[in-house]
Amino acid sequence: MKQQTSRKPMDEREKLRKFRELDDAFAEALRELESPDSTLDIPTGPPVRSLEAREQDDKTRQQAFEERLKALMSEYAQPAENVSDLLQTLKELGRIA
Repeated sequence: MKQQTSRKPMDEREKLRKFRELDDAFAEALRELESPDSTLDIPTGPPVRSLEAREQDDKTRQQAFEERLKALMSEYAQPAENVSDLLQTLKELGRIA
């Protein structure tokens, strides 16, 4: 015997209630936009950083990666050639960019 999972269709009252909530929220947003003294809190995304700041972050991340890689190579006694082969294989397999 199959188990039936039927969704109860939304009744007309519920649809009307949800529509009113949406309409009220939209009307409030319009009022805020039209108000001359409103201080809107509109999300604009992450702050824009300068190219210089991004390049510095990239250098810092690269240095941290290199230090960690050297520590791992030392800890597991792996020569640079083996690590290079491993990284090349991972790159070819699409595991790293």
